[in-house]
Amino acid sequence: MAEIQNPRPGTIVVRVIDDLRDRSGNDVPIFKARISIKKMGETEPIIKGETDSNGDYITPIEHGTYTVEADAFGNKPQKSIKVDPDCSPTVELRIPVNLKLVSSIVKGDCSSPSESCTEVTSGTVLKYEATHSAKVQTRTRWVRNQGLLFDPLDKPNGSTIYFNTASAVGSTTVTVTISEIGSAEESRSETTEVLPVRVTAIDGNVAVTMRRTATVPTNDLPLWVVIKRSTDALAFPNYSRFMDIVLCGQPLRDGENGKFTEGQNKFDLLKKKRFLPFTDVDAYRLLKAATEAFVMVNCGVDLVKSFLADSPFTDLDVTEVINRVGINLDTDQLRDFWRSYLRKVNGDSDVTLPYLALIREKLKDSQLKDVVFADDLDVQLPRECFGIIRSKLTNPCLLELIWSYWHEEGMMVQTMNAVTLRFQNIRTAKPGRDPLANLEIDPLRPLNNLLWGQIQDEQHRLSVARRAYEYDHHYGITLYGKALPHFRPADSRSKFLEAFHNLLHLASIFFKEDDDTTMIADGFPMLNALKEVHLVLSEGAHNQFGDLPSTARIEMMMQEWLLARPEFREFLPTRIMVAYPEAWMDRVDAMKKLQGWTDTSILHFRNLGVFGEQILLSIRYGSWSEVNNPVQAANWARFWRSEIQGYVHAYRAGTSVDLTSDIADIREATQRFLPPSVHLRNRLESQVHLQAR
Repeated sequence: MAEIQNPRPGTIVVRVIDDLRDRSGNDVPIFKARISIKKMGETEPIIKGETDSNGDYITPIEHGTYTVEADAFGNKPQKSIKVDPDCSPTVELRIPVNLKLVSSIVKGDCSSPSESCTEVTSGTVLKYEATHSAKVQTRTRWVRNQGLLFDPLDKPNGSTIYFNTASAVGSTTVTVTISEIGSAEESRSETTEVLPVRVTAIDGNVAVTMRRTATVPTNDLPLWVVIKRSTDALAFPNYSRFMDIVLCGQPLRDGENGKFTEGQNKFDLLKKKRFLPFTDVDAYRLLKAATEAFVMVNCGVDLVKSFLADSPFTDLDVTEVINRVGINLDTDQLRDFWRSYLRKVNGDSDVTLPYLALIREKLKDSQLKDVVFADDLDVQLPRECFGIIRSKLTNPCLLELIWSYWHEEGMMVQTMNAVTLRFQNIRTAKPGRDPLANLEIDPLRPLNNLLWGQIQDEQHRLSVARRAYEYDHHYGITLYGKALPHFRPADSRSKFLEAFHNLLHLASIFFKEDDDTTMIADGFPMLNALKEVHLVLSEGAHNQFGDLPSTARIEMMMQEWLLARPEFREFLPTRIMVAYPEAWMDRVDAMKKLQGWTDTSILHFRNLGVFGEQILLSIRYGSWSEVNNPVQAANWARFWRSEIQGYVHAYRAGTSVDLTSDIADIREATQRFLPPSVHLRNRLESQVHLQAR
């Protein structure tokens, strides 16, 4: 513990330490303990402060007699002290926190039989347990200088942690810090010498093995983690659980807070603002407001909050980076990468992604504002109405319209439309008998009010044409059908499909080279392809880009939730034994079977939507126009490998086009770059032809 060097006369030093010394017999300081100094006999303190990292609080004070009190971890020790003008007394206050850190061997070699392991072999797993006698609720934080900390029960801030010394050699230190919420902190450390794995001499033939080339961490890695976390939060199981809580009254489970509570609060606000001009639509109105609240809470990423947070990433995030990219780092390094990646705008108050910072630089003459219009009507509107909404920079909504496109191509929307037509006693326009005519509508009786609201609200939902024109504006792809007899887009991304499929093909080549331990895979071809796709995507970020994707997502998620209701299982002849990952999917496949639509499972279209959204978000919001380092492209491909390969497989299953194969002639190139709707139409015609034989 540090000594106070020659404090000035007339100065008092208050030192707050733990009652329990460390293993070397040294005092352990308590940081941020609250100090109050009162004149003897008085009740109100004349001086207040907090101890520094050495456990000391130093302040000038007039001579006299005082009562010094420390407040930390539920204890308030006091001492009386007399201060003379010519001396600088030190008041030592001990608090019985009794923080203790003990390590024990779990798996590996420990050369020390003592209570703690002082020397271990690399690869050993140690268990660390922290105990204390604090009288208040505390938080626990663990850090280490190398190796990997993990908790097998996925309970962060716990009193027990496991330390894997794999890939760690030399002096390693694990530190536990307990903190009284909003106040005092104390830390204990254990240092272990990690020895390299012992080399054993052997005789005879020695096998030679080769490993993949090492990769270098880049500061855009946290962006991929944030995108993955955001898109996973929007997944249907989380949405279904959220609806069970806010609409069906189910209680929160252990660990279900944060986003669920925030979503509940947002829903409470929205249901007071969202109204429909129809009778008997309250149930549907609440469904719509709850879905909007879920999307609003989970699609946005608060960049400012994550930038200021001490630990924006968890050990689970670090483990995912290690498993996907093969880079050994910790939460502190991931946080530091994130802070170095984000850029400050508007002085020092806001941060945003590098790509959005470039857009902000182009519009630097525009001020940032928090609302569209001022609440005060006396404000001069021409001046106050001009500006950029701050949340567009600091809290971007990570959604891609391609999710809606593939779910629509999978006939999910058409399934719901067919049900609502049957609900209104309207037969389909196709010749012959309506496949749903003989299906009794009685199983859907509990959903009558919701379906009534769905039909009444049709005029307020996006039409097929609206979505089709925006699909073309974003990606140069559209729908095919009778709803679009005269499709005349003004601005189409005609080069997107070629650029995107070329990127996926180059990624498949990179994966083969990266798995080949006799060569070093080159990320430069992918880097150029990423720049091309990023450019095309940014060209389409106009018109309805800020509103239509989220609106389409809300409307389609509502349809998924309705189809997932058990009433639809009774209404449609679904196949119970087929293990779909989401409850609404078997209803869509059942409708496709009844109607004679494509026999490609909705599972492939759902995967195209989910994987495609994650891939395109990482390209759209990555600042690829500024990148000239092929390592960043290589790390991108390694991180998103499972999603890229999943998208390629689902695309082949849906369209029969293999994006990994080499192009041998112009005909194959033409087939690869045709819009998916053309391939789907051709497959349907082939299916109908085979069934007619």
